[in-house]
Amino acid sequence: MTDLFSLHELLPLVMIAFTAGLIDAAVGGGGLVQVPGLFVVLPNALPAALLGTNKFASVFGTATACWRYGRKISLPWKLVLSTAATAFVFAFLGATVVSYVPKQWMRPTVLVLLIGILAYTLHKKDFGALHAPAEIGRKQRFIALAIGGAIGFYDGVFGPGTGSFLIFLFIRFFGFDFLRASSAAKVVNVATNLATLLFFIPAGLVLYHYSIPMAVANITGAVVGAKLAMRGGARLIRRLFVVLVTILIGKIAFDMFR
Repeated sequence: MTDLFSLHELLPLVMIAFTAGLIDAAVGGGGLVQVPGLFVVLPNALPAALLGTNKFASVFGTATACWRYGRKISLPWKLVLSTAATAFVFAFLGATVVSYVPKQWMRPTVLVLLIGILAYTLHKKDFGALHAPAEIGRKQRFIALAIGGAIGFYDGVFGPGTGSFLIFLFIRFFGFDFLRASSAAKVVNVATNLATLLFFIPAGLVLYHYSIPMAVANITGAVVGAKLAMRGGARLIRRLFVVLVTILIGKIAFDMFR
C-alpha cells in the first residue's frame, strides 16, 4: 500500500511524466524533463534504476505518439522499420556496454554535432518545411541501416538528443518534412527503448511502483502532444525542434563545464 511519503514522491513524478510525454510526442526530448525529475524526486535511488524507470515509463508514451502519428501520416514503412530494427539491435548492445564507455568522451562530440545541427537548420530556412521524399533505392536503404545502428548504439550508451538526431537525419537524407521526420523518429525511439528495457528489466533496474503510474501519465501527455503537433504541422515542429536543440546544447555544455 502506498504510504504518504511515497505518494508525496509519486505526484510530482506523474506531473513530470505527463509533461515529458507531451514534449516527446511533439518533437522528442522528453528525457530532458523526465530523467532530471527522477533524480531530483528520488535522490537516494540507484542511478541505473532511475534510468530503467525512465525508459519503462517513456516507451509507452512514445508508442502512443507513434500510433497516433501512424493513423494520420503516411511513411515509407520499409525504410523506417529497417532503421528501427537495426536501432533495436545496437541499442541493446549499447546498453550492455554502457558502464565501459566514459561519458566525458561523448559529451564534447555530441555538443559539436548539436551546434552543427542547429546552425544548419537556422541557415536553411526551408529545411524540413516541405515533404519531398527521396526515391528509396539501395543507397537509401544502406543509409537507413547506418543511421539505425549509430543512433541505436548512442541511445543505449548515452541518449540525450536521440530524437533530435533522428529528426535531422530523416530530413537531411530522405527529404521528410519535420512532421513526418518526427513521426518516423518515434518508431525508431520505440525500438531503442524496448531494446534497453531488455537489459534493465532482467537486471531488476525498474521501480515499477513509480514507473507504471508514470507510464499512464506519459501516454496521456503523448496523446495531447501528438494532437498539437499534427495541428501545428511542420512549422510548429521546426520551432520546437530549434528550442529543444538549443536547450540540449545548453544542458550538455553546463554538464561539461560545471
